Amino acid sequence: MKIVVVGAGQAGASLVAKLRSTGHQGEITLIGSEPELPYQRPPLSKKYLLGEIGKERLFLRPQNFYDDQSITLALGRSVHAVDRTAKTVTAGDRVYPYDHLVLTTGSSPRRLPKSIGGTLAGVYTMRDLADADAMAPEFVAGRRVLIVGGGYIGLEAAAVAARMGLDVTLVEMSTRILQRVAAPQTSDYFRALHQSHGVDIKEGIGLTQLHSVDGRVSSAALSDGSEIAIDFVIVGVGIMPQSDIAALAGLKVDNGIMVNALGQTSDPAVWAAGDCTVFPYGTGSLRLESVQNAIDQAEAVAGNILGADQAYIPQPWFWSDQYDVKLQIAGLNTGYDSVVTRAAPDDPKVVSFWYYEGDRLLAVDAMNDPRAYMVGKRLIESAKSPDPATIADPNSNLKNLLKP
Repeated sequence: MKIVVVGAGQAGASLVAKLRSTGHQGEITLIGSEPELPYQRPPLSKKYLLGEIGKERLFLRPQNFYDDQSITLALGRSVHAVDRTAKTVTAGDRVYPYDHLVLTTGSSPRRLPKSIGGTLAGVYTMRDLADADAMAPEFVAGRRVLIVGGGYIGLEAAAVAARMGLDVTLVEMSTRILQRVAAPQTSDYFRALHQSHGVDIKEGIGLTQLHSVDGRVSSAALSDGSEIAIDFVIVGVGIMPQSDIAALAGLKVDNGIMVNALGQTSDPAVWAAGDCTVFPYGTGSLRLESVQNAIDQAEAVAGNILGADQAYIPQPWFWSDQYDVKLQIAGLNTGYDSVVTRAAPDDPKVVSFWYYEGDRLLAVDAMNDPRAYMVGKRLIESAKSPDPATIADPNSNLKNLLKP
């Protein structure tokens, strides 16, 4: 049985490793558009950009792993045709036959329109190794950077720039940073954190136009009528699922590649996993943008290709590192109507916010509080919802909540 995987990110690498570890003996080919070995992306906007780790530490596995496991890597190749009748994939000048095809194509960053200066020199997005390498020389103390977007990518980039001594301005069109993904309490926490490090956060203000000198960005006009001089721009305004290959192949696509609970697309010989997928969740559907979902869903799909026939049920969790704060998130807060705060009495940086819908616990945002995160995650996974008063009491023992 020949298995071809398109997309050599976290999901693709996890899937091919799982296929081998669970006993698949047939041919496996992993096709990736980047020339690098599969690597982890989260450190790109943190430790890698800071120079704290080198490129070799980004790689998920060394070359000899793929050699030893007889996994063929076809890197630096872009797929431009899928023939579902002949069961072939064409990438560059090579044609790869398959019995099962898996799309782990991930996502791509949204970019600023050309009409407002989005293609000028000095305007960057942060998604892959090439992006990080391209912008790294810009990070020189005293230079001025504009960050567009107050989500986690934008805030992480702001933290790196501030730590390196740059003059940082961040604009967010919404009324507050993290508005799409977090409660006002979490927004307030991170706003104060960044302001304490000198970041100028402008909320409810958008970018109107980037101006240039000799083709390179030099200033930014903002929606409040102000104009600021800048040396470069980092754009963090969200990502889009890479579903072009699926659409080209005639598969069902709607804000991502549509899959069933097993990970199959509208063609049962074609599967998908990771950021690019939309899968059943509760009474509706969901697309998750997270490393853990990419790994878990990919491993579930690997098992189902080999006959496990097990529905994928996500256990969402996320994290973000900014300055000396580690944010850990368990669950999904969609639909919450109240937030309970649990604060450490002796350290204002240690706090957790617990999201409830009625009396049901949905999610936890834990800042520098791994115990709150761990307990919250286990409670959510076991569908237990503790009394909010117990959560709010800083003297209560959270571990007691896990007892039968």
